[in-house]
Amino acid sequence: MAAHRPVEWVQAVVSRFDEQLPIKTGQQNTHTKVSTEHNKECLINISKYKFSLVISGLTTILKNVNNMRIFGEAAEKNLYLSQLIILDTLEKCLAGQPKDTMRLDETMLVKQLLPEICHFLHTCREGNQHAAELRNSASGVLFSLSCNNFNAVFSRISTRLQELTVCSEDNVDVHDIELLQYINVDCAKLKRLLKETAFKFKALKKVAQLAVINSLEKAFWNWVENYPDEFTKLYQIPQTDMAECAEKLFDLVDGFAESTKRKAAVWPLQIILLILCPEIIQDISKDVVDENNMNKKLFLDSLRKALAGHGGSRQLTESAAIACVKLCKASTYINWEDNSVIFLLVQSMVVDLKNLLFNPSKPFSRGSQPADVDLMIDCLVSCFRISPHNNQHFKICLAQNSPSTFHYVLVNSLHRIITNSALDWWPKIDAVYCHSVELRNMFGETLHKAVQGCGAHPAIRMAPSLTFKEKVTSLKFKEKPTDLETRSYKYLLLSMVKLIHADPKLLLCNPRKQGPETQGSTAELITGLVQLVPQSHMPEIAQEAMEVRR
Repeated sequence: MAAHRPVEWVQAVVSRFDEQLPIKTGQQNTHTKVSTEHNKECLINISKYKFSLVISGLTTILKNVNNMRIFGEAAEKNLYLSQLIILDTLEKCLAGQPKDTMRLDETMLVKQLLPEICHFLHTCREGNQHAAELRNSASGVLFSLSCNNFNAVFSRISTRLQELTVCSEDNVDVHDIELLQYINVDCAKLKRLLKETAFKFKALKKVAQLAVINSLEKAFWNWVENYPDEFTKLYQIPQTDMAECAEKLFDLVDGFAESTKRKAAVWPLQIILLILCPEIIQDISKDVVDENNMNKKLFLDSLRKALAGHGGSRQLTESAAIACVKLCKASTYINWEDNSVIFLLVQSMVVDLKNLLFNPSKPFSRGSQPADVDLMIDCLVSCFRISPHNNQHFKICLAQNSPSTFHYVLVNSLHRIITNSALDWWPKIDAVYCHSVELRNMFGETLHKAVQGCGAHPAIRMAPSLTFKEKVTSLKFKEKPTDLETRSYKYLLLSMVKLIHADPKLLLCNPRKQGPETQGSTAELITGLVQLVPQSHMPEIAQEAMEVRR
């Protein structure tokens, strides 16, 4: 059948995939999971030869599933699982899209598939406990879609920008502009985006301008993180056309920022646009600055003042912190031998930045803890990559009397340093092995409190080292942690077990210790992990601990 009637055969495989989704079969067991995975693999392989048929079939299934009316918690979970399965299959099929796909197929992809993807990016209600995961999965599909179909996706964004330049309404739909933050952009595509938005920015309403500002910044990071060599090359061989687009948009955004609120909204993008202009950064570092660049110098002066708490507004201080973290992060993608001026710029701000973000007596807060944590992790990782042996901020985060958020930020920063080392000049984690004792003690204390808070048998306390006692102030815990504290300890414990999994040496290292002491600390760590395996009330942590033991 596959040889003589390929269309019917592909449709049969698509139908079988549809029929075995959880929304159709109910709760999955081991057999149905294996069958579903097999169907996915079949479709992914077939898509290399019958791409349009597979994508069209999956799009239809996704549309039908999205339109289903469901009732009950079990049905909602099956719907969510089905959507994730379809989105994952779509992403993998699109990642392997044949290069010779016809233009007609490209149009079909955008017209039929894109609206269904936007369903998750824009209309997935925040109250839905699965909204974030579905949105993340859908963004992956859009990223893969734009890799080989950029022109069609760009055309949709450009058309919407044009419509909004002549729109008289104040409350406009900016969802298509927000697609900018999810698409695949290389250097040439980023230039197109900058040129297009600079050309139309002034004619847009405020809400559309803010959408452009927010989305372009995310598009920049998509470029840097997916094409780091291109960004690095920008500081080896400056590209005039890129700098011209970025400078023009900087000046337009600078004119838009006429109030404190607007300045706070645009500063993170402005620092990005300035980073795209290496020669301008070189010029404004001099005593005498070109008149055309005075507004860039004044911008940096305002940033420094706000970061030091002299900006006259909490809003500007917070925005300055965000902008400075982005500067630090971007600088780690540049080899210091290629452009030392940007590192001088970083050094002029980084001390005030760390004092603001890592002050135990006055923790940084914008009212959104996840966003604050992400910002602090970016800062800690970037500071390590810039100066791995200047670890005063590590010591602050390790201190037992520091806020629990600091501990969580440190552990997740170390995990990122281990698992993401894309560039040759990024320092390795062994620069932090000197803190193994403190990290082991943190693991023992967190393990004890998490287990105690869950009402299980108390974990065996890992004996803290005398060296650690001398270094930090002892924390006076309550007899039993509250539910909120227990949840916090569990999140931290899961992160610590993942950290051990990523690099066991980080907690096993015993600098300047004798054999018996080394064996004792190793035994304590293994005992702690063993205690976690049977903890049924912490299944995710137990599973991760089991993986470490392997």
